Amino acid sequence: MRPTTGTEDLLRLHAPQVLGALVRRYGHFGAAEDAVQEALLAAARQWPDQGVPDNPRGWLIKVASRRLMDQLRADDARRRREEDAARLTPRDAFTAPPPGESRAPADDDTLTLLFLCCRPELTPAAQVALTLRAVGGLTTAEIARAHLVPEATMAQRISRAKAKIKGAPFRQPGPADRDARLAVVLQVLYLIFNEGYTATSGDALHRADLAREAIRLTRSVRRLLPREGSVTGLLALMLLTEARSAARTGPHGELIPLDEQDRALWDRRAIAEGTALVEEALTQGPPGAYQLQAAVAALHDEAADADATDWPQILALYDVLVRLAPEPMAELGRAVAYAMVHGPQAGLKELESFEDELRGHYRLEAVRAHLLERAGDTDGARAAYRSAARGTLSRPEAHYLQTRAARLAP
Repeated sequence: MRPTTGTEDLLRLHAPQVLGALVRRYGHFGAAEDAVQEALLAAARQWPDQGVPDNPRGWLIKVASRRLMDQLRADDARRRREEDAARLTPRDAFTAPPPGESRAPADDDTLTLLFLCCRPELTPAAQVALTLRAVGGLTTAEIARAHLVPEATMAQRISRAKAKIKGAPFRQPGPADRDARLAVVLQVLYLIFNEGYTATSGDALHRADLAREAIRLTRSVRRLLPREGSVTGLLALMLLTEARSAARTGPHGELIPLDEQDRALWDRRAIAEGTALVEEALTQGPPGAYQLQAAVAALHDEAADADATDWPQILALYDVLVRLAPEPMAELGRAVAYAMVHGPQAGLKELESFEDELRGHYRLEAVRAHLLERAGDTDGARAAYRSAARGTLSRPEAHYLQTRAARLAP
């Protein structure tokens, strides 16, 4: 049985807190994570029919603790660790608390779990998978479906990730490497969001479940780090970008570019929240990459139509962004803004300065095609659109690029 939306939201809210409680008490991250998944499944089956318990987190901790102890008892090789766990278990751990009293820990271990799942020895793919399972509460099957891979493949990826972090201390990083480790956590959340907002492969352009999960997890991090500008900026960027999702596709799933979207379909509530967060983020220390990208997104979202877009201000923000974080995708965004301010030929000249770094990437070819079309070079634009279409694994994107090329046919 699949849980109702309300039950599912409640389970995902408590999942990292329950896992954190078990790992703090018993250790055994891998076994604890499996036990929490079993408890979540039990709740998904029982709660819709029997009702949500008064203390849902305590219920989950109790059930997960029992499952974990069953696992440890069943494994003779873990006998000694079972005894250690039993010795650490409070005497009343498996009894229901008195009415109105919660025995669940006061600490929220969400951020600690994120640091654990995003340890630098893991690959980005493993970090994403482990984060979605351990912190997001998604099942292996759900994660596999979201990434269009077989469940067995995803299970192996998660199993290898657990093995790599086995024995890693369950604590937040010290001051010396805290900022670097937080940057990895935010990058993983951004990867999850990007895969949801623009799927890199498959029939669907947008995977709303992944985008929503990334936003939910980023909200959790911001709740724990409310004065961290990069966290506030990332949440703002996600909200302002996701606000356009309803207008990005047509009735048959076809891609609609930003300048052709029906802005009446944009989520104005999300735009208002995201814009307020941008303003707040820019007061929380020197602006970083997420704050600057969010400010660009806000300028797009606030424009009444495509012609009203403040391209000079967007270009100024990109100028700062590429100085701060000179990476190819930021350069690509700046080239588009430069072209909108100074003309398509000037934009094409900008592409030449970094095209070696993106050679063969379909996004470079798509931007080149767009600028060539605006410059009146239909043959060059058609060839570039076709090259971009061959380079993407996303069917909606490929269809859009092929359609643009067909429009320019002689």
